[in-house]
Amino acid sequence: MKLTKEILDKVRNIEGFPLGKDEDIIALSDPPYYTACPNPFIGEFIEKYGTSYDESTDEYNVEPYTADVSEGKNDPIYNAHSYHTKVPHKAIMRYILHYTKPGDIVFDGFCGTGMTGVAAAMCENPDEDFKIKLEQEARQEGKTIEWGARRAVLCDLSPAATFIAYNYNTPVDVEEFEKEAKRILEEVEDECSWMYETNHTINGTSQLSIDGKPMKGRINYTVWSDVFLCPNCMEEMIFWNVAVNKKTGKVLDKFHCPHCGLLTDKRNVEKAKVTIYDKALGKMIEQVKQVPVMINYSVGRKRFEKTPDEEDLKLLQKIEEMDIPYWYPMEEIKKGDKTGEPLRIGITHAHHFYTKRNLWVLSTFYDNVLVYNNLLYWLITSVSEGGSKLNRERPGGLPSKLSGTLYISSMIREINMIDFIKRKLQRRILSHKITNKKYNCMITTQSTTLLPNIKTNSIDYIFTDPPFGANLMYSELNFLWEAWLKVFTNNESEAIINKTQGKGLVEYQRIMERCFKEMHRILKPGRWMTVEFHNSKNSVWNAIQEAIMRAGFVVANVRSLDKQQGSFNQVATTMAVKQDLIISAYKPKDRFVQDFVRQAGTEEGVWNFVRQHLERLPVTLESGGRLDVIPERQNYLLYDSMVAYHIQRGATVPMGAADFYQGLKQRFPERDGMYFLPDQVSKYEQKRMELELNEQLSFLILDEKTAIQWLRQELSKGPKTYQDIQPKFLQELKQLRHENMPELGDLLQESFLQDEKGRWYVPDTSKQSDLEKLRERRLLKDFEEYKTGRGKLRYFRTEAVRAGFKDCWSKKDYNTIVKIGERLPESVLQEDTTLLMYYDNALTRLGD
Repeated sequence: MKLTKEILDKVRNIEGFPLGKDEDIIALSDPPYYTACPNPFIGEFIEKYGTSYDESTDEYNVEPYTADVSEGKNDPIYNAHSYHTKVPHKAIMRYILHYTKPGDIVFDGFCGTGMTGVAAAMCENPDEDFKIKLEQEARQEGKTIEWGARRAVLCDLSPAATFIAYNYNTPVDVEEFEKEAKRILEEVEDECSWMYETNHTINGTSQLSIDGKPMKGRINYTVWSDVFLCPNCMEEMIFWNVAVNKKTGKVLDKFHCPHCGLLTDKRNVEKAKVTIYDKALGKMIEQVKQVPVMINYSVGRKRFEKTPDEEDLKLLQKIEEMDIPYWYPMEEIKKGDKTGEPLRIGITHAHHFYTKRNLWVLSTFYDNVLVYNNLLYWLITSVSEGGSKLNRERPGGLPSKLSGTLYISSMIREINMIDFIKRKLQRRILSHKITNKKYNCMITTQSTTLLPNIKTNSIDYIFTDPPFGANLMYSELNFLWEAWLKVFTNNESEAIINKTQGKGLVEYQRIMERCFKEMHRILKPGRWMTVEFHNSKNSVWNAIQEAIMRAGFVVANVRSLDKQQGSFNQVATTMAVKQDLIISAYKPKDRFVQDFVRQAGTEEGVWNFVRQHLERLPVTLESGGRLDVIPERQNYLLYDSMVAYHIQRGATVPMGAADFYQGLKQRFPERDGMYFLPDQVSKYEQKRMELELNEQLSFLILDEKTAIQWLRQELSKGPKTYQDIQPKFLQELKQLRHENMPELGDLLQESFLQDEKGRWYVPDTSKQSDLEKLRERRLLKDFEEYKTGRGKLRYFRTEAVRAGFKDCWSKKDYNTIVKIGERLPESVLQEDTTLLMYYDNALTRLGD
């Protein structure tokens, strides 16, 4: 199949169509399996390999995958090409094997490097040790694994991402690939190897070969250092010379000026600048001054280090004066949240990220690759960052690019680009030998906000790793890769929190909601979506959950995914969550949705939802050889899920918590504080006879709601006096600054009862209903006071606001919800899932 300009015209108006010339988009594509634009061939792929959905005959019934997953990154496939964030394909395989059968179609709407596609294909030919491990785990659980390839549809907004994904998921004739790559490398080496030669010297004396000529070494890498100006004498200081302890490898916080002796640090010095003529741009430019300070080179198998001598400087000057005879990217860097650092030091265009000789090698390799095919382009993108000035020199440690930013260090390591490409080639060959040799994947470059090329109810399972709000600016960070590919991200619909793009948390949530709505549309009813998510802020986590629920999904379980390695943002941010979270959400079946619409706002609708939800929840959870309590099966979270489902669909919630708890106890079997369907109880009881139950995990008391939950948990173990409760309560209390929370005694009086000995206990459901009604009247009285005030609410009873929002919703008083919501501190509104849910849906209702 061919991709033509006529076909491009048909998909040009699809959101996320990339920025670039038609000829470059066509050249980068490999239809039908990969297009660097919205892929018009996906429909035929799904029609050929997919299965149609018929609810009357559909027998799919799978619980959420609940095991905590830990898969490392030390894998040839994972390491073949870097990216800002990746989920190891073996971790994804666990989910795919659980939720699908061979031949099913998996979708990933934020595919990144395409690990979901790799995982889907590798289900047919897994690593033997991994296969044995999974089969042992399955036997222990009384399950079997259906090995066999699944097919995948991968989507991403970034052409760099989909291009990398294409290379990971495209079958290759390894021998032919290796032969051609090595041939091209030989030509590049013949042309450029002289740029990495240096005279072999010992103690400053050049070593001579047998013929009396200077003995040559091959440069492995050169360290370049910033030059600073002393704030006292204004003389130049080479950072490497004044601040690096060569014996220990440590960089000093403070250092002395070699000219006047002043003790200073980086914060109090200026970087020296140089003005040079940029031949590529045809104008004078100003950049930060960097000079070569150390050369690491090899003679035979031995390594040596030296300070650059006069011959080395002459070689660099010679290279600078020559013209590169091939194309290389000169794209200008756009202003963004993460591009300020390179722009500040004079790195304004793509070619400025490289030393002249490394740029020359990449350009030469690129020119030779053009006559082969774009599978070899992958070698260019795989080295284009590590071979650039982004590669930090870290004395005493391995060099690396600083993740999540375009930061250029005061010391950079310029590696031998020819050798670097060779090393990447070996990784590439190894990954090709491991991955599947069949076309199992379709890749499209577009926004997930609109997927007109994918049919409704056609996807069997979704695994996706969405952007993390403000953590990573993908369109900015992919600039260098896309500059070489000549096709750039259209960031108009990029789901991100970015000041330059004018996108805050609200815009991010709205875009994510549109994406999840499309994923909900294309997923078959009754099937699952797994969302892998990491963010250090509760507000972004809540935004993601809200977007998922507003799209129509129901969240059934949240677990952890340990990637065994922290990214830069994870390590550097004090509030960062150390483990990624996995959300398991399902799309309700059509019959249930239709029944709910008919029964919305009635008790019958409530209990139908609970039955459907309990059916989707895990029956048992194990960890450390013990049974875990499943929070989603406890009464308060079942109530929250029921309320959320009603609110998201504009329905009135027909009962309060106490009435719900009473009805729950009457209709469903209860075990260990959890509720089950009748046919689930025997399975739980059997497991309960085999394993002991873990104590329920403690949680912090942040506000009135968590305080009551904590008290209910404590008192469920048996009646306790105020004196028994208070010390533990105060130990767990971490009250939020805005929270106007009642005293412990008042909390006990409002929600619990005392026996004849003065001990507090959890009332039975009938009495609890009366207590709740009294408490709700007190809360609504407080809410009335908030309604009469003006300006921002600084201190308030969050439970009173929740009760007020609930009351207003039942009366369809959306205006009051919005007005009070706007008076709440923004951080409170965004970090409280209940308040955010009412506020967002009230805004929607007013818009309707």
